[in-house]
Amino acid sequence: MKDFAGKIAVVTGGGTGMGRELARLLVAEGCNVAMCDVSAEAMAETKRLCEVEKLPQGLRITTHVADVSIEDHYKRFRDELIEQQATDKIHLLFNNAGIGGGGSLFSNTREQWERTFNICWGGVYLGVRTFLPLLVKADEAHIVNTSSVNGFWASVGMGVSHTAYSAAKFAVKGFTEAMINDLRLNAPHVKCSVVMPGHIGTSIVSNSRKVQNGSDQLNADELKQARQRLQGQGIDVARMSDADIQQLALDRARIFHDEAPTSAAAAAKIILDGVKAERWRILVGDDAHLLDERVRKTPEQAYTPEFYQGIVAATGWKVG
Repeated sequence: MKDFAGKIAVVTGGGTGMGRELARLLVAEGCNVAMCDVSAEAMAETKRLCEVEKLPQGLRITTHVADVSIEDHYKRFRDELIEQQATDKIHLLFNNAGIGGGGSLFSNTREQWERTFNICWGGVYLGVRTFLPLLVKADEAHIVNTSSVNGFWASVGMGVSHTAYSAAKFAVKGFTEAMINDLRLNAPHVKCSVVMPGHIGTSIVSNSRKVQNGSDQLNADELKQARQRLQGQGIDVARMSDADIQQLALDRARIFHDEAPTSAAAAAKIILDGVKAERWRILVGDDAHLLDERVRKTPEQAYTPEFYQGIVAATGWKVG
């Protein structure tokens, strides 16, 4: 698929971050976009940004409130798309929606763990299940599933557990790789790619708290985990109040967004260029390339303090 003009794309998690920037770039290339998100307000802002420049006549941008972990929401989204986009086919499916949280089997609740897993993995699986018939009806189509560097390296540092997100992203990577041959055998005009971003400047940290807790404030369990993480980094937390910990968490979310080595807009361009080049494996960011190289070179060392310290020194990461 060398260009997107006149095509129809589905983008999940279109309200913020890479989803928003994918929608903007697709629209700029003349592609119709149907996006979903749990936030109608965030999608409205994405749509406004897409429409800042006058749209070509007939180009359609539609927004649909949906939780990607719930199959009935996906089915409603599909039915609304068919009606509002006046189509029985789509050409591009970007399974982009995701959250963090639920990192520990010990200190997080089962509900938190499964919420993260069901969005990050279940959203991809249900997205493909729901929209595959519409993709097959197109003359050419492409499925783009967002995994992560945590799809081949299950860590964000020595001081914090990261099981739910990593498990989900490993599942996305394996599922997409297995789909390559499944599509080749059964629908050769449909391609697929797995996207593995490094640290991208998005609001995933604050958005994850809002989805998990209903606000961007840490709950009691998260306060305890934050103290443990800071203590593991050699920070004296004995004299720090809960309010101090909350402020550090807000600062961390801001730093994650503002000081990332790759912006969401740059990431979206890398992804779309990868689709045009029909690459099934799309690494996003210099840190993703570096981490991929080092994990492959010394897999037995990948979860040692020395390995993580080397990654931080080489990339300037401020995560974990």
